[in-house]
Amino acid sequence: MLPRRKTRKITLGDDRHTRVSIGGDAPVAVQSMTSGYTYEIDSCVAEINKLAAAGADVVRIAVPERKDTEALPEILRQVNIPIVADVHFHFKRALEAIEAGIHKIRLNPGNISNKNQVAQVIDACKERSIPIRIGVNEGSIIERKDKQQRMKELGGVFSNNSHGHLLAIMIAKLEEYLDIFYERDFYDIAISAKSPDPTLVIEAYTEISKRFDHPLHLGVTHAGPRETAMIRSCVPLGHLLAAGIGDTVRISYASNPVYEVEDALEMLYCLELRERKGVDLIACPTCGRIQVDLYTLVQDVRKKLAEEIKLPIKVAVMGCIVNGPGEAEGADVAIFAGDRRGIIYVQGERVANVPEEAILDSLLAECQAFEQRVNAGEASLGQKNVEILPPDPIGELGSGFDKIAAGNVDSLTSLTVDKQ
Repeated sequence: MLPRRKTRKITLGDDRHTRVSIGGDAPVAVQSMTSGYTYEIDSCVAEINKLAAAGADVVRIAVPERKDTEALPEILRQVNIPIVADVHFHFKRALEAIEAGIHKIRLNPGNISNKNQVAQVIDACKERSIPIRIGVNEGSIIERKDKQQRMKELGGVFSNNSHGHLLAIMIAKLEEYLDIFYERDFYDIAISAKSPDPTLVIEAYTEISKRFDHPLHLGVTHAGPRETAMIRSCVPLGHLLAAGIGDTVRISYASNPVYEVEDALEMLYCLELRERKGVDLIACPTCGRIQVDLYTLVQDVRKKLAEEIKLPIKVAVMGCIVNGPGEAEGADVAIFAGDRRGIIYVQGERVANVPEEAILDSLLAECQAFEQRVNAGEASLGQKNVEILPPDPIGELGSGFDKIAAGNVDSLTSLTVDKQ
């Protein structure tokens, strides 16, 4: 596992909603946020439950109005995951959320800066052992009310380079805000410093990680639709996580937030920062060698295995005999295809040769049988029993002698000759 930066540990939740630790030796947590109105209780609860089912550890909800905080007690009664109240502009929403039983508060220094108001929130959270995330976003830290101050800050942002002065402002605002918490002996804090610029995200969290030992909530704000935001988010967040920086993540999409959870988990699985749940599916990108409908097959396999298999079995679906043997040898269950057929291997041992139309059902059956063997202690994940030799490209997976007779190949391959 990648080495992690040492941070303080905070814990949110309760016995009813489970407890989630962030920082310290805890695994990197995955968060997301509801996209609907909080005061619409039924739809809010439904969305929270979908995010929890997808694998979210924590869900954040917006409470911009009193009717939102009034809905919190009923929402909390119907969900079983820790909930964070996202508070902007009015500190009373934070106090109301705390009274309602919320598990964490998110404050924005750019929007709630009055020291006395912040102190009231801190004291209320301290009394109930509720942690606070301080969210310093690029879009809200620049002064917007004082026009002269705004021009001065913006001038600093663009004077020398694209990031230097903006980064200095983010850190200065964060330090100024943290002083209020330290003065009240409050340290159950997480920090975020988001931007739509992936390179600024990397620089900001890298610098902040040098200055503070609080757990860091990673994210790229205003990232865009999933098609592009996946790259915009995973590049900087993966970079930081690989460097040991980051204790909880949220990938942000202008799309269904369930995708945020799925993609965040896959990123953590790839970095071995979370133990994978469900199948680890790999597949070839296809090329001119392919002789089966791999695009459809891979999607069908993915859907079926997600529904049927719970263990992190590594499954390889390969479209030809060039890379297929190597992937089959390294996977728990694998198939590589030839001329409208496929050979299935289980931990390097050949178990079936099936026509294209039977590949999906046969592969699923082998995965289910293997999962049963693992659960019974008769097999272990990640082990191989034999080495796979590449098959003859014009042999059983091709059309063999029919190709020779038709003049499509000059002669048998050396491998085939050796077998004669």
